[in-house]
Amino acid sequence: MSKNTEGEMSFLEHLEVMRWHLLRSIAAIVILALVAFVFKDIVFDKIILAPKEPPFPTNRWLCQLGEILGLERICINQNPFTLQTVKMAEQFSMHIIVSLVAGIVIAFPYIFWEFWRFIVPALYDKEKNTAHGAVFFTSLLFILGVLFGYYIISPLSVNFLGNYKVSESVISAPTLRSYVQTITSVVLAAGLVFQLPILVYFLSKVGLVTPDFLKKYRRHSLVLIVTLSAIITPPDVFSQVLVALPLMILYEIGIAISKRIMRQQDAEMEASKKPTRTKKKKAAETPDSDNTPSSGTPEAEQKESDKEPEEEKAESAKEPETENTETAEETETEDTETSDESKTREEVSSKKPWKRPESKPDPEEDEESDEESDEEDTGPGDDKTD
Repeated sequence: MSKNTEGEMSFLEHLEVMRWHLLRSIAAIVILALVAFVFKDIVFDKIILAPKEPPFPTNRWLCQLGEILGLERICINQNPFTLQTVKMAEQFSMHIIVSLVAGIVIAFPYIFWEFWRFIVPALYDKEKNTAHGAVFFTSLLFILGVLFGYYIISPLSVNFLGNYKVSESVISAPTLRSYVQTITSVVLAAGLVFQLPILVYFLSKVGLVTPDFLKKYRRHSLVLIVTLSAIITPPDVFSQVLVALPLMILYEIGIAISKRIMRQQDAEMEASKKPTRTKKKKAAETPDSDNTPSSGTPEAEQKESDKEPEEEKAESAKEPETENTETAEETETEDTETSDESKTREEVSSKKPWKRPESKPDPEEDEESDEESDEEDTGPGDDKTD
């Protein structure tokens, strides 16, 4: 199938890729299981059946330590028991099962590497950097868990379960199937329990587990670990501590890892908040009456000292502006005066022209003028008649 234009894979393409990873992992398990099937003498006599024998390293060291400390109880597996089968095909089936378990244990680093290769393309660069070395640490912890389960828990469990009796009248005759199941379950369980730091790491990354949560249930986990160690170990404090101590160390390592993850996340949050804080600071630097600091503080004095050269620059810039405003005002007054004079002239020109007032006639002059006019009218003819 071809990829789409965006470079993303479809669901069927993911299934195809996952199928090849699974096939390669299964092939590695089958190849290593065939190798273990061929070397059955080493797998059974030297590895699987060894924890119940006295020469086993753990049994020998505990007996030596018991002689030094005077504690005979910790000398375990000195009377090995015999295993039996009740079915014809039981030994052959157990041979196949043990070979498959051996193939899974030996191929675990390669299986996890294939699983990691399938997940890595979906991660961001930042996530890839944080999960750097996941294959190495996961494989290392699994191998340490398998060794702890095989050398510490297995001999103690075999000694406790093989010699435990509810009554003297009951004969204990363990079968090969029950013995193999006990050894394989203990070894694989220890390998998975040692993955606790890895599990806490990823759960803390997601946010499902916090240091406070682990601290809150620390007592509960302590009770559970001590109870488990008391069940699978002989009735002495040394054996219980020998099993419980590594598990408690793993729990404390998980708390430390969770704390480190939380600190890294807090640092990333603060780093992401820095740009917003700088923007807020720039906005706060603008003049605002509510945000101005009180006088007397060093911040206020520093701001005042910074303002002084700014005020001088502003005053020097204002002086030419004031001169320009004064000249502008003078020109405006001159313009207003000229406009007023023109207005008065227009008003005067619009009025009627001035006339000299006529003098009123005097009554005495009027009478004299009337008498003179009468005399002229009568004339000399009138006199002759008279």
